[in-house]
Order: sequence, then structure tokens, then C-alpha cells
Amino acid sequence: MERTETESIGGFFATRTAEPGPGHLPLSRLHAGELAPLTARVDRVAARLRTPERRVAASIAHLGLAARLWSAALGPAALHGEFPDPAAAALYWDPELSSPDDLCWTGAGMLPGTVDGIREAVQYGHLVPLADALRSDVRISHRLLWGNAGSALAGALREIRRWARERDRPDVAERATALTAGLLDHPDLSGTVRGPALRRTSCCLYYRCPGGGLCGDCVLDRPPGGQRP
Repeated sequence: MERTETESIGGFFATRTAEPGPGHLPLSRLHAGELAPLTARVDRVAARLRTPERRVAASIAHLGLAARLWSAALGPAALHGEFPDPAAAALYWDPELSSPDDLCWTGAGMLPGTVDGIREAVQYGHLVPLADALRSDVRISHRLLWGNAGSALAGALREIRRWARERDRPDVAERATALTAGLLDHPDLSGTVRGPALRRTSCCLYYRCPGGGLCGDCVLDRPPGGQRP
């Protein structure tokens, strides 16, 4: 598989296969209940965004990791019909690093680039246990987290479509669109984004950060004036 072509879509689509750094740990440990690295990641994001609300930092941290996981599967699946296996025991994560260097693949296996293959590997393999882990550490709603997941998936599709237009590859855009539609056809993800623009139906809470605004796909048209939902 020509991974360099996949990575040309954007940094979130990269699959780093070098030896894990000293701060990397298998995501399987996080999914098994080792919450300290996740807590550190949330605290780090909170400090960077200067927000005292850990649920806001948790949401933004979750959104970034969800986007990274979807992109690393959807991009190669649309381009090549397969994607690197993100098995939790072979996928290493460093909570101190930002994307795309926070993830490192140590396995060599490939999975079929189908809706079922991506759903099993990314949604069930990572997003479900990640949501459970976050909710063990921070009071945050399932609806917000699945809204993040839907938004991250839609964002990956937009980047692939942009890449496909620039390179006159309508076949890639069509495959990515079909895969995304199939992935969104699930009780957890259905209704999280709507319309041709795939605008999300919830808010990631970024507007609550000092100096924060609205994301391009936010359900809100303007930040609530003084409201604290």
C-alpha cells in the first residue's frame, strides 16, 4: 500500500510505523482501565486552551483522537481498499504529544476497507472503550462524545474529497462518501451530522474556552451569550 499517498491527504491520515517513543503506551492499557495517561492528556489540553472546565478539555481531546483514528482508516480504505490494523495492543499512544505523532502503529496487519471492517476496528475497537474511559474520569455526555465521533468522521471525509478534487480522483471521493454513509448508519452515529454539508447536531464546547469560537460545522450559529449549558 502506498502510504505516502495516503499521508498526502493530511497529517491526521499518517500511519507512523517507527518504534514507539519512551512516552508511548499500548492503547489496550487505556481501554483496560489505566486512566492516568488519559487524565494527563485532558489536563494538558485544559492548560493549552486555558479552560478551567475539564469536560471542555475532555471533549476537545476526544475529538482530536477520534479524528486521528477515523482518518487513518478511512483514507487508506478509500484509496487502496484496506487500512492498517489499529488493534489496541499494537497501537501505541503518547498523551504528551499532539497529532499525528501521538499514535504509532507497531503491527503489520491490514484489514479490509469495508464499512464493517472500519466499524469493528475503530468504532468498537477504540471509540466505545475511549468514551467509557473518559466518562470514568470526567462528567461528559454520551451524546456529546458520539457527536464528536460523527463530526470527526465527517471532517475526514471533507479532507478526502478536497484531496480527490485537487487530483481528479472522483473514484476516491465516491468510495469515501459511501463508506462514511455506511458508518453513520448506526444507532450511536445516526443523526450526529446532517445535510449535504454534514453539519453536526451537537456542540464540542470549544466556544467555552477563553478566546474560543465556533467550529466550522457547529450546530450553533453564534456562541450563547453568557449561557452556561
